[in-house]
Amino acid sequence: MKRVVITGMGVVAPNAVGISDFTAALENGSSGIRYIDELERLNFGCRVGGIPPLTDEILSQYFTELQLKIMQGSGLLYGALAGMEAWRNSGLPIVEKEAETDWDSGCVFGGGHCGIEVVRDGIYKVDDGNVKKIGSSLVQQTMESAISAYLGGMLGLGNQVSSNSSACSTGTEAILMGYERIAYGKAKRMLVGSCNSSGPYIWAGFDSMRVITRRNNENPQAASRPMSATAAGFVPGSGAGAMVLETLESALERGATIYAEIIGGFINSGGQRNGGSMTAPNVKGIENCIRGALRNAGINAHQIDAISGHLTSTMGDPGEIAAWTIALDRSGLDFPFINSLKSLIGHCLSAAGSIESVATVLQLYHGFLHPSVNCEDLHPEIANLIDATKIPMRTVVHPELNIMAKASFGFGDVNSCVIFQKFS
Repeated sequence: MKRVVITGMGVVAPNAVGISDFTAALENGSSGIRYIDELERLNFGCRVGGIPPLTDEILSQYFTELQLKIMQGSGLLYGALAGMEAWRNSGLPIVEKEAETDWDSGCVFGGGHCGIEVVRDGIYKVDDGNVKKIGSSLVQQTMESAISAYLGGMLGLGNQVSSNSSACSTGTEAILMGYERIAYGKAKRMLVGSCNSSGPYIWAGFDSMRVITRRNNENPQAASRPMSATAAGFVPGSGAGAMVLETLESALERGATIYAEIIGGFINSGGQRNGGSMTAPNVKGIENCIRGALRNAGINAHQIDAISGHLTSTMGDPGEIAAWTIALDRSGLDFPFINSLKSLIGHCLSAAGSIESVATVLQLYHGFLHPSVNCEDLHPEIANLIDATKIPMRTVVHPELNIMAKASFGFGDVNSCVIFQKFS
């Protein structure tokens, strides 16, 4: 088994675009949740959300005008930007089209709804009998594997190039899929991550289900409330996160920056049994996933210093905390620190796991814990399970951080958990 390290990262998040600005946003506890006028115009109950603050200046650093013209879907654009930043951040070259294929490098980059805006425009043209006006790029922008295909072509990747899709577990799952490919000696490096589009066509179904909050429209930054007694549903978000994973030997050979090491993880499903369904988790499945990650990493529960929770600001939060206490056999003051990035950026759906994993690695690398805001009124069931001091409500400087767990759980009763360790 090869040791697998992280040598590059990229991020497009509601509170910042780019690793440098994102790190500062985490340290400052900056929120990216805003009031969105379009949601009011369309009569949404929830009128707040997280949309990355992209600018023409940022886009021009990575893409030509022609590339931007054929990447109209916001999720595809977010993913391509995060992936290219991660590759550049790793110090790897971006080679010309005439260069030889890189057979040692591949990509697993997932998504959920990444080209729905393009589909919408195409449907209108079809309904109007204007099929010829659809254009030649609709298929390549809307196929499920569009994001990995674009990144693979931009970088000349010749190893596995594919996309995964597992609802809110997608990003964490993609990281583990890339990790396993390298660990088993099938690739030298893998670009991994996930993305999700923004806007009303993505969020309408959730608004109709009433699983996104209708409170705090007048106070957007207070709307996402993981672990709070007054949580009233998640805040929809969007964006992308990306990592370059590499064998330790390759990273050392080229003198790359090593942000952290992946020491293990686990992917499973609750099977939609024992209370699990398309929209609710089988808690036993979550417990099994956490234990499986610990076994695969070869560590015991007391070595976990902190957890980046899935914690969505819904009625599922107390059950998730309970699952962690059972799986780790730790509670009260003995429980690790735990925070939720969704309190600052909302729930970025298929992009959530990758953005939150980037945040987890940055916390390990720089030695701090970002605040989990809006839970001063801690849910009483959670307060009965863990001590309130284990939830950093302000930024905590913590240079001794060594091992952090990141878990994601998704519709369809699917789970994933990855274990990151500070590199030594």
